[in-house]
Amino acid sequence: MDGDLFEKGLKQRKATLGDDYVEKTLGGADDFNRPFQEAMTAWCWGFGWGDAAIEPKTRSMMNLAMIGALGKMHEWEIHCRGARNNGVSWEEIRAIVHVVGIYCGVPQAMECFRVARKVKDAEAET
Repeated sequence: MDGDLFEKGLKQRKATLGDDYVEKTLGGADDFNRPFQEAMTAWCWGFGWGDAAIEPKTRSMMNLAMIGALGKMHEWEIHCRGARNNGVSWEEIRAIVHVVGIYCGVPQAMECFRVARKVKDAEAET
């Protein structure tokens, strides 16, 4: 594995998802899933997110649309929090969910709104 790409990815992953979340995830890795966590950090976060052609806010918005379309709501929740860390407004998240609804159906948009509400409520508590 390219150590520089891993370190670049680790920095971006923490900037988007938060130090605590990333440390907990990596700290909980074992021999079974550690290689995947390391590869994903280098590839997704180092290579993908490390490409300066798209700034983190836009990349977060793209991710919400794609992950919402796929219906991967656990990941959508994590990336919804990350999008907020990257400066995506609630108005922008609402508009993204509208697009998910148009292209993927009303039930999927409802699911995205349900999870976004959970993230919004948690944010208001802090």
